[in-house]
Amino acid sequence: MNIYAVRLITFSPTHTSKQVGEAIVRGTGISDVARTDLTFHPAGKLEIPESTLTVITVPVYGGKVAPPALERMKDVHASGAPAVLVAVYGNRAYEKALVELDAFASDRGFKVIAGATFVGEHSYSTQQNPIAAGRPDADDLQFAETFGAKIRTKIEAAVDMDKLYAVDVNRIQRPRQAFFPLFRFLRKVVKLRKSGVPMPRIPAVDTELCDHCGYCVKHCPAGAIAKGDECSTDVEKCIRCCACVKGCPQKARTFDTPFAALLADCFKKQKENRIIL
Repeated sequence: MNIYAVRLITFSPTHTSKQVGEAIVRGTGISDVARTDLTFHPAGKLEIPESTLTVITVPVYGGKVAPPALERMKDVHASGAPAVLVAVYGNRAYEKALVELDAFASDRGFKVIAGATFVGEHSYSTQQNPIAAGRPDADDLQFAETFGAKIRTKIEAAVDMDKLYAVDVNRIQRPRQAFFPLFRFLRKVVKLRKSGVPMPRIPAVDTELCDHCGYCVKHCPAGAIAKGDECSTDVEKCIRCCACVKGCPQKARTFDTPFAALLADCFKKQKENRIIL
C-alpha cells in the first residue's frame, strides 16, 4: 500500500522536537506535508483520515509529555490513521512519556505503527552546565531521516491498512544507563530537597540588560510574559521550557536552578536514540 500525505504535529518551544519531526518526515520521502504546530496555539478540531501518516513529536518534562502538548492536541482525532510517536528528552530519562503519548493517541483513533525516543538539548542546559548540548546533532537528524525511510518501507510492504501492524511502545529498547551516576543523582536530589534551598520557579531577568525587544513575549509558549512588562514572568503560567532564556538576544534572562549542575554532572554520557517499528 501507499500513503501520499503526512501530517507533522509538534510542540517544540526550543525547536528540538520540531527538528526531529522534520527529519523523520524528510526521510519518508512524502512530499504532501501538512504541519500543525502546537507551540503557541491549540490544533483545534482536526480529523485525520486513514490515508494520512501522522508524525507526533513532543518534549519530555520531568518524565512526562509536556502538558501543553496534550492539552492543545485534545481535539485531534483520527479514523485509524497510522501514527509515529516520538518523545524527545534531555538525556536523563523519558520514563513513561512515550507510553503516555501512545495512550493519548490510541484513545483518539490513531493506529501507532512506530515509536521513538530521541535526545535533545535539555531546557536547563547552559554553557556552564551543558546537558546534551547541541542535540539533536547531525548524526541524530540523519538517524531520524533513516527512521523515516524505514517507516515508508513498512507502509509499502503492507497489502492494506489491516496488514499494517501496530507496535507496542512498551517494548522499545531503553537506552543504557550506568548505575552509579543515576544513584549519585538521586542521592543528591534527595539531599537538595531536604536542604530547604529555595528553587527558582521562573527565569530571572537582568533589568540592565533587557531592552524590551519583545522576543520573550513572542516566543513564550505559555503566554507567561506580557508585552510591556518583559521583566516579569507569570509564575502560574511558566512551564520552565527556557525558550525565553535560550533565545534572548541580550542574554538578559537566566534560569539558575541547582538541578542544572546535577544533571550536567550525572548525565555526561550521551544516550542513544531508540526506535520501534
